[in-house]
Amino acid sequence: MRFLSDNSAAVHPQVWEAMKKADSPDTPYDTDALSRRLDEAFGALFGREVAALWVASGTAANCLALSTMVQPHGAVLCHREAHIEMDEGGAPGFYLHGAKLVLAEGEHAKLTSASILEALDAIRDDVHQVQVHALSLTQASEYGCSYQPSELTDLTALARSRRLKVQMDGARFANAVAWLGCSPAEACGDVDALSFGCVKNGGMSAEAIVFFDPALADVARFRRKRAGHLQSKGRFLAAQILAMLEGDLWLANARAANAAAGEIAGAAGGRLLHPVEANEVFLRCTATERDALRTQGFGFYDWGTEAARFVAAWDTKEEDARALGRAIAAL
Repeated sequence: MRFLSDNSAAVHPQVWEAMKKADSPDTPYDTDALSRRLDEAFGALFGREVAALWVASGTAANCLALSTMVQPHGAVLCHREAHIEMDEGGAPGFYLHGAKLVLAEGEHAKLTSASILEALDAIRDDVHQVQVHALSLTQASEYGCSYQPSELTDLTALARSRRLKVQMDGARFANAVAWLGCSPAEACGDVDALSFGCVKNGGMSAEAIVFFDPALADVARFRRKRAGHLQSKGRFLAAQILAMLEGDLWLANARAANAAAGEIAGAAGGRLLHPVEANEVFLRCTATERDALRTQGFGFYDWGTEAARFVAAWDTKEEDARALGRAIAAL
């Protein structure tokens, strides 16, 4: 009974079927019929003109998007627990040619206007200090908490007042939309680019960068090639993404994962470290208690010395989530 990561979930059958249908000759790279449909498909989803590019990983999606916004002498402001800081192996510095990450605080891995201003105001406006060029938000956050649309309105307005571009890491964007019950446009707010996660949500090897500023996409196309992410059979990546969008499969999968996480959280009581607003559950859990859960067949990650993280996926079995809930309640 695995709750290690939604990255380890199965590929959804509809995604496999879409890739099978894509297995016929077409023009290479991103000139095929499926890749050309991405702009229109995401435009319909967000209700505005967009330009969408496929890449093979979330790290590439985040960093390629940011590379269009930040000069090598600049910086990205992000949460101290953001994925680009904690889990991308220095990729932002590589893709952004040495640009810096400026870290800010906030409960549940969410930034606030106050924490952003505190970080920005500590930087002198002169050539001797690195200036912030972009703000990076994570929806849902690294601790599984979702920004409300009103929060995003405040944060992006602040960014605009400081002449910052805004990028959103949406590795679990679907889970946030499902929990918020709002439109995709409301769940991302006034950002310049969104990394639209698919792999954690039933995809195999494709993520999308959705640019709300098409001019940035023009730059990203060149940078994608230079970074080695312009795959010659791009139709297979486009097929995965389109399959996720068709019939709102992306949202159905996220709802299933969120429901399983809710089942676990409902049994956790006072052990919860963060509100459960997506598909991740963080619990206070001693080493002895973690050993007891693993002995019963549950797989999960330790989170420091006194906590554990449990991640539900689109294919998490209801009976497994209930069994884990019962085991946690019995500790």
